[in-house]
Amino acid sequence: MTASPRVLLINPTITSHRHARFPLAILSLSASLDGKHPSTIIDGNVDRDFISTAVRAVSDGSVGAVGVTVMGGPQLLSAIAVSKAIRERLPTVPIIWGGAFPTVCPEAALNAPYVDYAVRGQGEDTFVELLDALAERQDEALDSIAGLTWRLRGQIVHNQDRKFSNGSLARMLPYGKLDNPRQYLTKTYLGSRTIGYQAALGCRFRCTFCGVATMFRGKMALPTAARLEQDLGFMKERFGVNGIQFYDHNFFDREVDMVPLLEVLAKFELPWWCFARSDALVNLSEASWALVKKSRLRMAYIGAESPSDWLLHDIRKGTSRDQTLEAVEKCRAHGVIPELSFMLAPPQDPEGETEKTFEFIRMIKRVHPATEVMIYIYTPLPRQHDNMKAASARMGSELRDCAGRPVVFPRTADEWAEPQWVDYWCHQDAPWLSARLRRRIVDFTTVLGCRYPTIMDIRASAWGKSALRALASWRYRFQRYDHPWELRISRKLIRHWDPRVMSL
Repeated sequence: MTASPRVLLINPTITSHRHARFPLAILSLSASLDGKHPSTIIDGNVDRDFISTAVRAVSDGSVGAVGVTVMGGPQLLSAIAVSKAIRERLPTVPIIWGGAFPTVCPEAALNAPYVDYAVRGQGEDTFVELLDALAERQDEALDSIAGLTWRLRGQIVHNQDRKFSNGSLARMLPYGKLDNPRQYLTKTYLGSRTIGYQAALGCRFRCTFCGVATMFRGKMALPTAARLEQDLGFMKERFGVNGIQFYDHNFFDREVDMVPLLEVLAKFELPWWCFARSDALVNLSEASWALVKKSRLRMAYIGAESPSDWLLHDIRKGTSRDQTLEAVEKCRAHGVIPELSFMLAPPQDPEGETEKTFEFIRMIKRVHPATEVMIYIYTPLPRQHDNMKAASARMGSELRDCAGRPVVFPRTADEWAEPQWVDYWCHQDAPWLSARLRRRIVDFTTVLGCRYPTIMDIRASAWGKSALRALASWRYRFQRYDHPWELRISRKLIRHWDPRVMSL
């Protein structure tokens, strides 16, 4: 029996080597392929010449397919570059994109000549079935593979969506396939050997701006307590881990399901960070909060998004202004730093809602100055190929740029890689923002970040942070945000981090 050809799995560059975390997406794919298709992993975050590495890997003809995980924004540019290079070197090898970008924009992905297939949603099972069909040259089987977007006689075909699966929670990730796994341990405020880890899958909510909602369609699954204990024990023993950044899309869900996991975390007492919803934190019992404290949760990232309940309802957030305030108080009372994210400048009232959010942030800072704040622009996702519901159609029809023209989303991956759309994907800009409002948001963010330097910045010195606080105090007090040139110069001199860019 002929051995299956090798599959090349690529994580294109998205961050610096210093801030690289385990490439969880391609590790999960590799685990799903074990025993079926041999695989090799290339991580562009640690291999700074990963395109050349990928081209060399396919040059000997041993690679039967290339899988590329792709997020929108800066990773899209490196994904395009490596796909073009592979296509030029070996035009016959199938190139398969998966991840957030092809899930949200499958047609744009397939409108590129260097992409042959797009895997939407959870990719493990779809990817395996596609590789099986390609290995057996069974083109007639392609239309039965759920979650696949492909071409049939030049026309793009979207197969039915794949049902949610929790199968990946049962598989141990093959960390041994990485070159020197210890290089992914990073010094952060959590600990000198912090790792990125994912326990839970998906989210039960469907916020209109969130790619997770498109990926998992309102489904969620938690690991068993035994599995979490096994993984944490492995990480601590093998790598000496002393801090964990949970990349779960929504770690805190129903309390009855969370308690066994909190008990495991309380047993290990490793400082950790996670995503959380304000309603889930507000509804936790005191017994569960005691476990949270014992487990050493340092910070919870909470999507506050807006102080306007009408907007929270419109974007299907499912929380309220009052719950945000109550969650901040709950966190403060139990020794957890709340990290609140806000989406500014919604298209319905960009300037009014932005100023209202500024005031809400200032109010929270008066109550709990240690609260971390992350500021983004509200950028709803484009309408999906199968989503013709009235709410989505209305959202699309209401989007207008500054000149009043309808917003037209890119139709190809190359168009999405243009600077203005990279910024859109990263919630940094939107077509309906005026130059004046854009500048005001940047200036407010600068003044706020200097007045309250983030605890996540372990590079800047204590005196440097004190200097920034002093320099920004008068601007913040009197709300004089315009053109804070002295703060920008000082941030560069002090090497102050922007947490939105540097994460932990």
